[in-house]
Amino acid sequence: MKTEFSIREATVADVPLILGFIRGLAAYEKLSHEVTATEELLRRNLFGERRRAEALLAFEGTEGVGFALFFHNFSTFVGKPGIYLEDLFIRPEFRGRGYGKALMVYLARLAKQRDCGRFEWWVLDWNTPSLEFYRSLGAVSMSDWTVQRLTGDALTALAAQPLPNN
Repeated sequence: MKTEFSIREATVADVPLILGFIRGLAAYEKLSHEVTATEELLRRNLFGERRRAEALLAFEGTEGVGFALFFHNFSTFVGKPGIYLEDLFIRPEFRGRGYGKALMVYLARLAKQRDCGRFEWWVLDWNTPSLEFYRSLGAVSMSDWTVQRLTGDALTALAAQPLPNN
């Protein structure tokens, strides 16, 4: 007997499950030491007055098996919003069942429904299984671009710089 698979939008009651998936992804990526997210931060930023991101949850029966967390960006060249996939994670024991692909299909449909011009994400260069998975969906690498980031002290220092004429 095949167990029923479903995808639904996350609710505030799902915050502990979402944080568990985030921690699972961080462990897989060997980045657990970088996780500073808390349930309160997720509640505020995913379900507060100004929602910063959205989350989808994947279930096998009633068991949470994975998630996708995304937000809208904007392409000035295309003149349309896009969907940026921040995280996609399927628990290891549920991989190979098509659940990751189902989340990607759901997000692609959502992008089309919302008239988005792009659907983008990052993947670690050593993550061969994920790279192969994304290639199988038709994704292409943006190898001519490099990622730049400000965080922590560097972000604080730049924000403290004076503006011209101030």
